[in-house]
Order: sequence, then structure tokens, then C-alpha cells
Amino acid sequence: MRVTLITGGASGLGWAMARHWAAGGDALLLADIDGDGLAARAAALAAAGVARERIALVAGDLTRADVISRVVSTAQARFGRVDLLVNNAGITHRSPAHRTDPAVMRRVMAVDWQAPMELTLAALPLLRASRGTIVTIGSMAGWMPVPGRAAYGAAKAALTQWFEVLRLELQADGVRLLMVYPSFLDTPIERHALGADGAPAPHARSTLGRVRSAQDTVRAIDRALARGARWLAPDPLARFGALLWRVAPAWYLASVRRRFAGELR
Repeated sequence: MRVTLITGGASGLGWAMARHWAAGGDALLLADIDGDGLAARAAALAAAGVARERIALVAGDLTRADVISRVVSTAQARFGRVDLLVNNAGITHRSPAHRTDPAVMRRVMAVDWQAPMELTLAALPLLRASRGTIVTIGSMAGWMPVPGRAAYGAAKAALTQWFEVLRLELQADGVRLLMVYPSFLDTPIERHALGADGAPAPHARSTLGRVRSAQDTVRAIDRALARGARWLAPDPLARFGALLWRVAPAWYLASVRRRFAGELR
């Protein structure tokens, strides 16, 4: 039985992964800042026939060292191992960089980069012991500039660089790493986006390409894991945008200025 640790497991992509892998027989440790949401998800899994001994929960803010310690100690106490760590929890903002309170930037960086980095380091002894796998949810915004997402893009770019270095360093230990680069997903992360002052963003998001469902993305992640892939970028249009940014940046910038005009205002 595979033991899978998912951060941000109470909603969105994390919850879609939890349901999918629970149905496949995994034991789950779900971590999320939303304790009530976690309890509701555990009840839903139990109602679907998942044995309660296969479900563990940790509620708390993963930017806190004590919460990270509690996640890892819970995995050890309940299951004695971690085979798959999924760094999924994240937040975003929709606000021009020059108008955004630096506190918002610090919060986005703490949740989207610092927390997964520190949790991964804390879980490494268990992952080394199981010769396990790390899945880290990046973003195409970490590859190319997206208006109104400066801190989010910076956090995801840092995430990519840090985990790619870790991949090299862990190769001899047999720990695998899959980096996932979604573009726009139909999940609560965008509905809960922060505005310039830290309050909920007042305007709707702009998008580029297809808005994918969490379920489609989970199936793509599963296929990538099965074939031992190192990277997954599910949206062809986003991959084209990343290429355009590198080979014809003036065209790319003109296109996103038009598409994201509302974000710039």
C-alpha cells in the first residue's frame, strides 16, 4: 500500500488527487490550513468506503515549522513511511507588482516556495528510506511573465530552481521528482486570490488557453508518474507561450498585455 502525503488536500487539485489515489488503494495523509475542510473530506472518503485507518489529517499553516514537524511525525506514527510527497498547497494574487503591499508578496513566497521546500527537507529521511517520489506543483507562470502575478511567478520560478537542484543531489538516493507545470485550472486557488492589500482580489481573472479541470490534471499526473517522467506541462498552448517568450519576447509581451489588460489596470 502506497502512503501518499498531499498538502492542500482539502480542496481543488489536492482533493482531486486524494480521491483519485484513495480509490486506487493509497493510504493518505492530508495537510491543509482548513481544518473543517479536512474533516469534511475525511468523512467523504469514509462514506466512499475508504477505511479510516488509511486516512490521517494534519490541520495547520505549513509556513510554521511546528506544523511541518507535526506533518512528518504524523506520517511516521500512523504509517511508518512516505512513498509519495505531493507539494500542492499554494496561494496566488491578482495585483500589479508596483501597487502590491510587500506583505502580500512575503505571504505568497512563504506559502508557495518556503513551505514546500521546508516540508520536503523534513520528509527526506522517510523518502530516502522508501526510495519514494516527490511531486511538486509549479506553474507556467514560473517560466514566463504573467501580468498581475509577480509574486506568484517569482515563487514558482524559485520552486523550479530549488527542486531541480534537489533532483540532481538526490539522484544517488533513488528519490524521484516530478515537476508539474499547469497553466489555468478550475480550482479555488484563483477564487481565493489576494488583492494588492491582502484582501480578496476584487476583479475576475484573465486566462490564456484552456482552463483545465482538476480531474484532468490528476489523470495526467498519474500517467506521468507511471512512465517515470521528470516534467509535465499539460497545456500545449501554455507550452507554446513559454517558447514564444524565449524566441520572440516582443510578440509574447504584446499578446499578454492585450489579454491581461484588466490585470494591468
